[in-house]
Amino acid sequence: MKKRIVLAMAALAVGSAFAQAKPWHSIGRDATPAEVKAWDIDVRPDFKGLPKGSGSVSKGEEVWEAKCASCHGSFGESNEVFTPIIGGTTKADIERGRVKNLEQGSTFPQKTTIMKVATVSTIWDYINRAMPWNAPKTLTTEEVYATTAYLLSLAEIVPADFTLSDQNIAEVQKRMPNRNGMVFYEPLWKVNGKGDVKNVACMKNCPVDEKIQSSLPDFARDAHGNIQEQNRVIGPVRGADTTKPAPASMPAKGAAAAAPVVVAAAGGAGDVKGLLAANACTACHGVTNKIVGPGFNEILVKQKGQANLEDYLVGKIKGGGSGVYGSVPMPPQPQLSDADAKTIAKWIAAGAK
Repeated sequence: MKKRIVLAMAALAVGSAFAQAKPWHSIGRDATPAEVKAWDIDVRPDFKGLPKGSGSVSKGEEVWEAKCASCHGSFGESNEVFTPIIGGTTKADIERGRVKNLEQGSTFPQKTTIMKVATVSTIWDYINRAMPWNAPKTLTTEEVYATTAYLLSLAEIVPADFTLSDQNIAEVQKRMPNRNGMVFYEPLWKVNGKGDVKNVACMKNCPVDEKIQSSLPDFARDAHGNIQEQNRVIGPVRGADTTKPAPASMPAKGAAAAAPVVVAAAGGAGDVKGLLAANACTACHGVTNKIVGPGFNEILVKQKGQANLEDYLVGKIKGGGSGVYGSVPMPPQPQLSDADAKTIAKWIAAGAK
């Protein structure tokens, strides 16, 4: 009996040790506190995660004109680049917390951001993590508070002399025009609940011509750099090479990834396409076609005969400007080094091929 007990205990110990030896145990490492802090930047509707700080409407107007107005208009009303942010709400909406123009039968021409968003934390969080489009996460905490305050003032949620802070943002939430406009579907919040959708997509024995895929519009394809280079090398998922045009059809399974496109710049070889993508230039400019701003070839045609063309282009790239190609201004690009701006200018002057 004693021998059987000893053998059973030994077997139990071996089984326990085997269960703890996970196949991925030796892969990777724990994230450091600094790494977690850098990624853990979301702000919840209850304002958990909101950093301490403040920003005034007047400061927000300065930031807006310098970094936001080129895409959204001076008053958040522009429909030339993106859907308008401000418009369509009233003082009555602020009082009751539901936007009248969202109701069925409304003839208001377009749904704006401030009409739909229910929480001020959503605005703060989105500006903080994603704006400005060409340089996300570059705004200081004060600038995010200030920009949010400026938008709120445009919608008459706060007065023009207001300073938004972590201390008063909960009170501001009580004045959001659509704060009561979200639908709460209780089953989604229960472990044994059912979803609020009925799936009609084919899930088994599907026709061979059934295709499930997603893609970005051409103008936004490489707005945030080459997706292929941003994927880790472990696992089955690979990002597309967004320095190249979207394929006419999905690549075959297991197809080899294409090499990055290297474009020869005047005066030496340089990855101009990667440089343009990394700084979101191709979000607004095509090579031969206008998107928001003119195509690079159009710039060359218009500036033909310009004295010191490369220097002129460097100045426009770094300093921005307006009125040359229409009403939408180009924001300055101070993050570009003089050398990188020169490389882009040389490439445009040489034909932007």
